[in-house]
Amino acid sequence: MDTVYLTFILILSIFLGFELIKKVPATLHTPLMSGANAISGITLVGALVSAGSGGSQLTTLLGTAAVAFATVNVVGGYLVTDRMLAMFKKKGSDK
Repeated sequence: MDTVYLTFILILSIFLGFELIKKVPATLHTPLMSGANAISGITLVGALVSAGSGGSQLTTLLGTAAVAFATVNVVGGYLVTDRMLAMFKKKGSDK
């Protein structure tokens, strides 16, 4: 019963996320996604807890993979945000 309930939540969240992102104008898509990627550091904390929980080998392996993917996501979010903010700086200004 739990599997059916969780699958229903997953499918509902996929449809909801698709509908929300579809309505965002193209000019706001990059800032929105870079901010969301940077905020996903919460996922990184959860992945670290999962990888270090001392459970089965599968739990540790999946937790380690989640740490790697979440780290790439967070770093990418910060890099995109930094690049986007650099576009608004004046040419002669260092800061």
